Order: sequence, then structure tokens, then C-alpha cells
Amino acid sequence: MARTDKSAAIAELKELFENSTAVLFTEYRGLTVGQMKDLRRSFQGGAVYKVAKNTLLDIAAKQAGIEVAEGTFQGPTAVAFVTGEAPEAAKALKTFAKENEALILKGGVMDGAQLSADDVKQLAELESREVLLAKSAGVLKALMYQAAYVLNAPATKAVRTIDALRAKQEAAA
Repeated sequence: MARTDKSAAIAELKELFENSTAVLFTEYRGLTVGQMKDLRRSFQGGAVYKVAKNTLLDIAAKQAGIEVAEGTFQGPTAVAFVTGEAPEAAKALKTFAKENEALILKGGVMDGAQLSADDVKQLAELESREVLLAKSAGVLKALMYQAAYVLNAPATKAVRTIDALRAKQEAAA
């Protein structure tokens, strides 16, 4: 690879590192071109899956200010640069890795924090953003209902007490 090509590749990788919400590292040894194509399709536009030389990835990550765990750039490395929701990309990788044992999750980086392979698997277990928002809305609705019930309880109790006193006076008269 010529020096200018390497510089262009590093610049492209650096830009991908900087514009990604998360970066997930995999080892792809043993995957066919068709399988790699299927994996790229499984991201549905939420991530860009790139194969690059480890030295170029290392240089680009350092230039972008991203610290990568020791040993990540050993063996053939492919990187998923996530631009959408990180759990969806992690889910796509985990599902593909189940079906194709040749794909190995190495780890990743999200919000400046390093992720191990197990962390990426846990990230894949998260529910979608919409489901989490719906659950949050349900919790808030339940809390508002409880607050309304608590605020309404003294008035209801007063009405019942007055009604009981009235019934008692009518019975005495």
C-alpha cells in the first residue's frame, strides 16, 4: 500500500472513529465474502462494517483520541462503526456470531469507555430504545396515578366520614 493510500485510509478511519457513537471490534477469520456481505446487511444502515489493517486502525484510533484495549488489534480485525443505536448493532453482531462461529467479538468502545466481549453481549441484550421509552412512560403514568390517588384520598375520606355522621344523626332522630 502506497504512503498516500495509507494516509487516506487513516484519515477515513479517523473520521469514522470520531463520528461513531460506538465502535465494536470483531475477528472475521474464516468468514466468506458472502457471509461478510450478509453481516453488513444485518446492520440496516445503523453501522458501517470495515476491514482494515491493524496498524492503520491503531493509528486512526489514537489520532481520534480513542483508547483501545491491549491486544484488540491482533489477528484479522473488522470494525463496526456504529452511527445508530449501539444495542441494535451489538444485537446484529451477536446474532450473526451465533449463526457463524467464525465471527468472534473482541470488544469495543462506547462513550469513551472500553467494552469487553461480554460487555458487548450484554449491550446486545438491551431492549430497543422505543421499548425502554415506553416502559419509562408507563412508570411515570403509574406514579402520576398513585400521586392523584394519594391527593384524592383525604377528600374521599372526609366525604365518607360526613356521610356516616349524617346517617348516624338520622338514625338517632
